[in-house]
Amino acid sequence: MKPVPRNRYVCFFLLSIVGLTIDLASKSAVFGELGHPGGRSDWNQRFFGDWGSARFLTSINEGALWGMGQGYTWLFALLSIVAVGGVCVWLFVYRAATSLWLTIALGLIMAGTLGNLYDRLGLHGCLRPDGSAIYGVRDFLSFTFGTYHYPIFNGADCFLVTGAIMLAIQSFRAESANDLAIDSQAEAGPTVKTGKSSLQSNA
Repeated sequence: MKPVPRNRYVCFFLLSIVGLTIDLASKSAVFGELGHPGGRSDWNQRFFGDWGSARFLTSINEGALWGMGQGYTWLFALLSIVAVGGVCVWLFVYRAATSLWLTIALGLIMAGTLGNLYDRLGLHGCLRPDGSAIYGVRDFLSFTFGTYHYPIFNGADCFLVTGAIMLAIQSFRAESANDLAIDSQAEAGPTVKTGKSSLQSNA
């Protein structure tokens, strides 16, 4: 079995740590400046004329991506812990890290998973009015397209979605390579094994 190159370990852990740092630092900066939840930035960038806009809007999501599963923070935290273990096993036990593409994809997914897991464990320090901890993910990136308000998200979500897209692309590439190999084998036709034979003649 092909060994995992040492630089894959460096790539994966460096990408995970840098991504996690970016996510937590951006959350801390925005929430520290605007407060939570419902803090709005004075900055409001318009694009495509007045059809689209982007701004910072603080929010705490006690569900999953795009606000699904509200109130099940504990379940998503548990799934995140399982995902962290699964990514490490896939990369370094089953040697998916021999592929640089998969190493980068799973490094991004690890960064996003750890960033949101940090929040789901209540380590961000955000409190409810009664002083109790909020176990939810800090979101602050808000986009509006016409009358549609896209669900608020954060840097960790960007890493997760990018990694997932890379995995999808990899799966299509693998299927295409497999189909090509099958087509090539079919065009070559069946393999016929021939052995040496000797002709004996009687005088």
